[in-house]
Amino acid sequence: MKVLILCTGNSCRSQMAHGFLKSFDNRLKVESAGTEASGKLNSKAVEVMNEIGIDISRHTSDPVDKYLAEEWDYVITVCGGANENCPAFLGKVKHRLHIGFDDPSHAAGTPEFIESEYYRVRDEIKEAFYKLYVEELKPNLK
Repeated sequence: MKVLILCTGNSCRSQMAHGFLKSFDNRLKVESAGTEASGKLNSKAVEVMNEIGIDISRHTSDPVDKYLAEEWDYVITVCGGANENCPAFLGKVKHRLHIGFDDPSHAAGTPEFIESEYYRVRDEIKEAFYKLYVEELKPNLK
């Protein structure tokens, strides 16, 4: 089963979701991409994932165009706020889903608050993607 996770920058939320899905089941082929891929990962996202034993430091931040020629079972957008444009994927897809999350890299305030936003969003991503895995992906794995 092939899953593509999309957001704008492909440096934080989509990377965390990518890491979680692979940690749930290595039979899944998971990639992530962005419409405005930054080319690098958000260091705080790497740090908060590493704290729970998931190493995403070798992931790459890729443009969505890299994956347009492939067929996907699922394309999942993870962009959140009203001011954020979710990417549209024009390739071949069986199931399109949107599971939105706030972007912790846009959090403002004290260093403690900003850090807490990374933990909050990480945990929300884990919960939502585990539910998706258990209820929809795992039953359809061959």
